[in-house]
Amino acid sequence: MSQSTPRQPSIFLPHGGGPCFFMDWTWGPADTWHATGRFLAGIAATLPAPPRALLVVSGHWEEPAFTVSTTAYPELIFDYSGFPPHTYKLTWPAPGDPELAHQVHALLKDAGLPAAESSSRGYDHGVFVPLKVAFPQAQIPVVTLSLTTSLDPALHIAAGRALAPLRDEGVLIVGSGMSFHNLRAYMHPETGDRARAFERWLTEAVEQPEPARTAQLSAWSHAPNAAFAHPREEHLIPLMVAAGAGGDAPGTRIFSDEPMGAAISAFRFDG
Repeated sequence: MSQSTPRQPSIFLPHGGGPCFFMDWTWGPADTWHATGRFLAGIAATLPAPPRALLVVSGHWEEPAFTVSTTAYPELIFDYSGFPPHTYKLTWPAPGDPELAHQVHALLKDAGLPAAESSSRGYDHGVFVPLKVAFPQAQIPVVTLSLTTSLDPALHIAAGRALAPLRDEGVLIVGSGMSFHNLRAYMHPETGDRARAFERWLTEAVEQPEPARTAQLSAWSHAPNAAFAHPREEHLIPLMVAAGAGGDAPGTRIFSDEPMGAAISAFRFDG
């Protein structure tokens, strides 16, 4: 790592609900997602330097193997429904980076992990919605990586560990999901305490150094209210990639809020 290429962190961020940052209303008061939007808008200023590229793992893309998009000019995938017409006309023309994508594929293969490439995958809303807020100029190249359909936490931690060297090359690794994702539980009074209990456990796990962090996150399903917070865990698993890429030092919770009555957090790893 040279002085001109500072080591980037890895980050797990909440991507909100659908195109929530670009609406006057959502499933609740108009200011429901304002705090999350302000957090996202402030991310770039906290980085050691502008990233050379972003590697983003979204909770909205699953494949049998870890699949990296090699597309040079990805299109937006409007994979949400029932929102106002203008939210299907959003733009965010960030370029891809085929060379970096091939490097990602090689790192995963060299680590003995299942890996594949896609020449056509665009940016789903777990990618373009939060990053349109965080990096609105859309000038930094972005490479996207799928989850595997196994949703095995240990496997995804291993993938993050394999990809960690990219941080030394100025690549910001981003896990995009939600630390609480139970759509049927939002806006119910009993949700608050149960979501907070899971969030406390998750934060304590993230704040452990290695190898305790990996051990706890790998067993996340035994956490208090785990199945309530994540009836299906695809929105949590991007955290495992970010944590795996995060080095040995404890992670840090860098944001928390309770939109629609459920605690959510963002985490950063600088180890």
